[in-house]
Amino acid sequence: MVGAQRRRAVRAFRKVFIVLAGIVALTAAVDRVEAEPQKVVELFTSQGCSSCPPADHLAERLVEEESDLLTLVMPVDYWDYLGWKDTLASPVHSQRQRAYSARRGDRSVYTPQMVINGNEHVVGSRERDVRAALSRTDPFTATVDLKISNMVVKATVDGTLPGNASMATVYFVQIEGEAEVDIGRGENAGRKIRYVNVVRNLQPIGMWSGGAETFRMPKSKLMLKGDARCAILIQVEDQDGPGAIIGATVMDWKG
Repeated sequence: MVGAQRRRAVRAFRKVFIVLAGIVALTAAVDRVEAEPQKVVELFTSQGCSSCPPADHLAERLVEEESDLLTLVMPVDYWDYLGWKDTLASPVHSQRQRAYSARRGDRSVYTPQMVINGNEHVVGSRERDVRAALSRTDPFTATVDLKISNMVVKATVDGTLPGNASMATVYFVQIEGEAEVDIGRGENAGRKIRYVNVVRNLQPIGMWSGGAETFRMPKSKLMLKGDARCAILIQVEDQDGPGAIIGATVMDWKG
């Protein structure tokens, strides 16, 4: 009789433990999804640029230290002719950097360059200038709720557009959390450089005009590259090119 009571007690304890563990896991998942960054930094960098490693290191520190900041590393391909083809670079990143410059009208396309919230640019290795630019950012006006199910990636955007904007692009970003590259030639020959939050894919999934609206894409698109981290950017955009980033969220969807 005592043995039967003990077994029932053990089964009851296991059930309570499983329920509590589920609640803790659910709470952690909700916290992860709801932690939205309030600022976005894009670092345009190159493995072929000798001035870039300090900026790459600063980007890593920003990822580790700044919980309200989404740091994205966007390697460019226009220094490949110097003797080393950047293994992470994309012409999409180079085009995006030039589009920023064209919109600003300053022709400032260089590495390492950090663009803050789609507006101000600074030399990416100058930490004091980077932090000063971050302190000057305007608050986001859009919020993003990102959910990923078995079949669908769903981003629900809410909020308002800036007074001078009529539409914003909703970008889906696939991110490689970290990568180490042994550089064999060029200005950084012989160095091993670590990169964090490397953008592997940047694609628009819709246009947002204010208020609550939901955007969807098949989860199969997310799984093509196998990266565990992804983000949503809400960016004002018109015929002059990409402008202010007014909302963002990031999550580790395999976590």
